[in-house]
Amino acid sequence: MSLTVKPHLHYYNNKTGKPTSTNRDWTQIYAIYGMDQWQTLFFLLCHAIFFSILSILFLFYFDPVCNLLETGVLLFTTTTSSTGAARFVAGFTGCVTALSALCLFFAAGNFFYSSVALHHDMAQRMVSYVNDWSSVKLALDIGCGRGILLNAVATQLKKTGSSGRVVGLDRSKRTTLSTLRTANMEGVGEYVTCREGDVRSLPFVDNYFDVVVSAVFVHKVGKEYGHRTVEAAAERMRALGEMVRVLKSGGIGVVWDIVHVPEYVRRLQELKMEDIRVSKRVTAFMVSSHIVSFRKPNQPVWGLSEVRLDWRC
Repeated sequence: MSLTVKPHLHYYNNKTGKPTSTNRDWTQIYAIYGMDQWQTLFFLLCHAIFFSILSILFLFYFDPVCNLLETGVLLFTTTTSSTGAARFVAGFTGCVTALSALCLFFAAGNFFYSSVALHHDMAQRMVSYVNDWSSVKLALDIGCGRGILLNAVATQLKKTGSSGRVVGLDRSKRTTLSTLRTANMEGVGEYVTCREGDVRSLPFVDNYFDVVVSAVFVHKVGKEYGHRTVEAAAERMRALGEMVRVLKSGGIGVVWDIVHVPEYVRRLQELKMEDIRVSKRVTAFMVSSHIVSFRKPNQPVWGLSEVRLDWRC
């Protein structure tokens, strides 16, 4: 079987460069999936509230703050200029704290949107890259998390009447159990299987899956070495090589990720993948993100275990 990459016209607004909304409200998505890394959202909101309170204090207690600062300024300047300097420092500090609060609230909002509504919309767009789900017997979601993309794949299998299944791979057994619960809530539990494993050494034989997908996960591989180190880049390239290894000849791979997309494209070119396509930029988690799709050629691809690095990564 050989699949083709379908032109990705769905779930995308060509004028704004953003995914269009699906029929689902974000509250429905959040009710089923919740969100990963809620600690980051909590951290951003706490700091945003702190800076908001600080800026309000500067606003309502401006004169006392100026008097306090004026006392300190007297130690370094003359009496005639101390009042103006103190008021400038107080006003500038108040503005900075207010702007910091706004930026942190915006970052928290973008993080929540990216984790819930955008993640769901991008999952719908990713599954539209495969032209015929009815012929898919086995699919793999690497780093399935709570199952937004996994269940989107399962839904396509169900809609097309396929007898196929999708396997969700995650490093945490606790996460895989949570994912199975969301699959049952979505009514696609019979199409979903979850396994615990490491993407750098996938527990599957060569040429096993018709479709391999992954959403905002590969950039996390090798993070124990630091995101910008050569070692981390090697781990990400190893993970990408594993994705290609378990993909059948003629199979389709679709990856949505942030930051490191150019190095993914270079690695796929080194592995002689075909129909490599990169989507337009979509802002996610305050940075640029892209979808990369490719097809594994029908002839054998050699040297999948070789890791070649570009120092410009």
